[in-house]
Amino acid sequence: MHHSTKFALAAAALAFATTASTAASAQTRWDMPVPYGDTNFHTQNIVQFAEDVKAATDGGLEITVHSSGSLFKHPDIKNAVRQGLAQIGEVLGSRLSNEDPIYEVDSIPFLATSYDDAKKLYDASKDQLAAKLQEQGLQLLFSVPWPPQGLYSKKEISTVDDLKGLKMRAYNAATERLAQLAGALPTQVEVPDLPTAFATGRVEAMITSPSTGANTKVWDFLSHYSDTQALAPAQYGFREQGRVRCTARRPEGCRSRGRSHCREAGLGGFRQGNRGQDEYSEGEWHHRHHAERRAQGRAGRYW
Repeated sequence: MHHSTKFALAAAALAFATTASTAASAQTRWDMPVPYGDTNFHTQNIVQFAEDVKAATDGGLEITVHSSGSLFKHPDIKNAVRQGLAQIGEVLGSRLSNEDPIYEVDSIPFLATSYDDAKKLYDASKDQLAAKLQEQGLQLLFSVPWPPQGLYSKKEISTVDDLKGLKMRAYNAATERLAQLAGALPTQVEVPDLPTAFATGRVEAMITSPSTGANTKVWDFLSHYSDTQALAPAQYGFREQGRVRCTARRPEGCRSRGRSHCREAGLGGFRQGNRGQDEYSEGEWHHRHHAERRAQGRAGRYW
């Protein structure tokens, strides 16, 4: 099993084991809305996670993954889980910064600019994050960071002044503020809509991860990339707390495996991302030098 999926399985096993039902033969089905498409590595990780959960519970818990915001759009996923419309979900944590500053800690520019730093920051803030989600009726299951973010644009950006007047994609409060301070015009655009937004001129620049760049084939509509490694925001996986029951056929097994695997597998998710970081950056370096074929080949290795 890949480390990135082990961490998700372990966290979920720990979560639903604590509320396991004694109904041995019934099957529980959960809906899991996620914001990104099927080729995104976060979504691929969640799909594997769902398969692992099903195997670990002998089919007692089956999770249906709804990708690309098909069940609920990204801004609505958290509340959908809170309201019981879905039982489990995953969102970009920093999108929630308007609710509490703790959600934005990983989006402070240049505070954590590598996977090692992201891991340290998550370890330092995890208890506060979990406590805040618990106040809202949710249980934190896991966190997976994005590769450190870079600047993509339709023209060369040599100084901050070059960003003035550009329509710049923003996906959280931190990137919106960055755009404002640079004199750019922040525009909210979700990942699946990026190609259309750039093609129609709705946006002209963005700060995002190399994996998103490769996933959306930015070389089709952008010409420049600067490897700023400005921030490494994370996705949070969480479930509705209290009302949801699992009817796993072997809840004791979930419980015993969950506690020991959660610590190991949480680290594993960061280890896998760290291994891919240099390779993603190398692929995006080719974007900056307009070598589309080589960049496309590099991206294909991951998607």
